Amino acid sequence: MLTVKNISYQIGPHKLVKDISFSIKPGELIAILGSNGAGKSSLLKLLAGTYKPNEGTIHFNGQPLSKYSALELAKMRAVLSQQNVVSLPFNVQEIVMMGRYPHFNNHPSAHDHSIVNTVMEATGVLSLAGRSYLTLSGGEQQRAQLSRALAQIWENEHALLLMDEPVSGMDILYQQQTLAILKAMTQKKFMVISVLHDMNLASQYADRIIMLKNGRKWYDGTAAEVLNPKSVYEIFEIESDTFTNPTTLKQIIMPREIIYDNNKPPLST
Repeated sequence: MLTVKNISYQIGPHKLVKDISFSIKPGELIAILGSNGAGKSSLLKLLAGTYKPNEGTIHFNGQPLSKYSALELAKMRAVLSQQNVVSLPFNVQEIVMMGRYPHFNNHPSAHDHSIVNTVMEATGVLSLAGRSYLTLSGGEQQRAQLSRALAQIWENEHALLLMDEPVSGMDILYQQQTLAILKAMTQKKFMVISVLHDMNLASQYADRIIMLKNGRKWYDGTAAEVLNPKSVYEIFEIESDTFTNPTTLKQIIMPREIIYDNNKPPLST
């Protein structure tokens, strides 16, 4: 279990995360929603241990997050960031094998190779194994990085998977497939926390949704509980309509069209 209690984080006078509390148990997928600058990426970096909270505590599987060594944490927690810069011409299999680095010293075992092949098949990049990472499309690179993150924690129960916009740059098929994979990981009792921009994808796949604004948690609950015209307007400042899909019983959010008056330019100098 991951337990977050009253954490805050600031850089200089700027408070990026303000007094946030929540918990996630094994087998849950939480989507984090919010507009640009809401504190989503900062919160994820706090959960990953990259940032240290100025206030509050984070406990992971019963122990303060700060008490884990870097190697211990690497075996229990994987992170997929927005930007994964690779400048050398590694092939896809080598990129995915990087996720196994915490598990061996000099040479990967047959077990490591088996896991790498398994996750590449699951994410649809096995056919790209020998391709240079630098020749891939943005969506293909994102799937390779997802494979790396999965390989890192594949065999560890109650592991934590942190994803910052994991479907950016992907077409609609791979968006759905990627989130289906993350959902399937919760059946292995993984804890998955993912920043998303698409409210409908969050509604479709997340067990819970946390909505942030100005560094604070405004809403926390199921899609049916938190996705409605009022909350969408408060978080994103757009008018919307909400429907229930009669087949899946999932919430569907339809932003309303914005029409500008030609006599009142949208931008002024």
